[in-house]
Amino acid sequence: MEIERINDNTVKFYISYLDVEERGFSRDEIWFNRDKSEELFWEMMDEVNEEADFVMEGPLWIQVQAMDKGLEVTVTRAQLTKDGQKLDLPDDIEERRKLFGSEDAAAPEFDEFEPVFEEPDVKKMDYTFNVVQVEDLVPLARRLEYVPIESAIYHFENKYYLYISFDDLLHSEEDVKNYISIISEYLTASPLTIHRLEEYGKPIFKEDALPNVLHYFG
Repeated sequence: MEIERINDNTVKFYISYLDVEERGFSRDEIWFNRDKSEELFWEMMDEVNEEADFVMEGPLWIQVQAMDKGLEVTVTRAQLTKDGQKLDLPDDIEERRKLFGSEDAAAPEFDEFEPVFEEPDVKKMDYTFNVVQVEDLVPLARRLEYVPIESAIYHFENKYYLYISFDDLLHSEEDVKNYISIISEYLTASPLTIHRLEEYGKPIFKEDALPNVLHYFG
């Protein structure tokens, strides 16, 4: 994780999706599971406090920017007081959540703490599949020849992987189910993420993989 101290009250840090996974969290968890996203956030803030001497006093304003390979998080510490006292954050995650939650009527009057990682405006539905040989993809590529999907092929640890990404602006959930059903006739799903493949794998086709398979092997 890369940490940059902007000023006395603001710190910025970047964490890759690979680092997120190595910490025991999945990408889906940090987008859609509030408990997990907050747990990851406070874990990172503890690290920021140790490395950048950023003391977590009072409410925090958090801005998260989703990037291709990770997250850029900017945290600003607000210097608010109540009854002349600073608002300190408790050490326990549950107590911190109560401090920022909207359900506690006695909570300090400042902006409600929203889920740390907001869902992106455009969802991309990603899937990875095991491939024996690249040329084996020709029949599948023919069946999906006119389907507008993102595709890539990587070689990683002596195996090939096909990455497929659907955009919900172009495809309905029913469309995706139908296409995944077709792909599953030829391939088996893999738990590997595109971020791990990009980080450690060798790209065969970084984009337009299925059209390229037809072009070179069809």
